Amino acid sequence: MRRMRLPFDRSPRFAAFWPFYVAQHLDPTCRALHCAGTGLALLLIGCGLLGSRRWLLLAPVAGYGLSWAGHVLFERNRPAAFRHPLLSLAADLRMFVLTLSGRMGPHLDRARQPPEPPR
Repeated sequence: MRRMRLPFDRSPRFAAFWPFYVAQHLDPTCRALHCAGTGLALLLIGCGLLGSRRWLLLAPVAGYGLSWAGHVLFERNRPAAFRHPLLSLAADLRMFVLTLSGRMGPHLDRARQPPEPPR
């Protein structure tokens, strides 16, 4: 199966942000809430584009609401979207795709490794 690459995957700034983002999402329930929120937000955006525009207003509420609940209740950290909204949105979409395709595991394994001591 061909690996899907998202447009922002090649950005140096995104590449530096991604490991931090993954480390902030180690709890599986938090990640599940992120994926549910992202999926629901995408569905609402689709409904808004095809039907009533009111659905578009609910998309950010659903996406951010579930994601932030995961951080508050399970991960117990502050969402990265507060300081880096665009990078966080891109990282959330990447995490969504990697999770649904079963390829998030290696990224989580790297994030769980203790940092190497300076030489």
